[in-house]
Amino acid sequence: MDDCLFCKIIRGEIPSFKIFEDDHAYAFLDINPFGRGHTLVVPKFHADQLFRLPPEELAGVMPAVQRVATLLRNRLRCDGMALMQLNGACAGQTVNHVHFHLIPRYEGQPAGWQPLAPVPAAQELAALRDEILGR
Repeated sequence: MDDCLFCKIIRGEIPSFKIFEDDHAYAFLDINPFGRGHTLVVPKFHADQLFRLPPEELAGVMPAVQRVATLLRNRLRCDGMALMQLNGACAGQTVNHVHFHLIPRYEGQPAGWQPLAPVPAAQELAALRDEILGR
């Protein structure tokens, strides 16, 4: 889709802090994270909601979700991982392209889903990406 934010990120038209990419998925740090390491895993196939994502595309993206979750757990040493996938504005979806939120969680961390304040600067996100990728 020409005007889709995530399609533009996948095509490299909008910069991102890429964590992973394969034939089916593109993963990058969320720029308005709910926690340190909050990463989005996006299918390369454009579908606005999960209900319209062909099963073969879902089957292609789920290994990336698992791989990125494992990478985040190992590199950031989190105690758990929240996985969220929202469909429709009433559910909180703000970008009309299927995506999976991976949010590292830590023991003692308060429950809730609030963006970090202040929002991390680009240099902080770049350093975090490098930490996750072992650079």
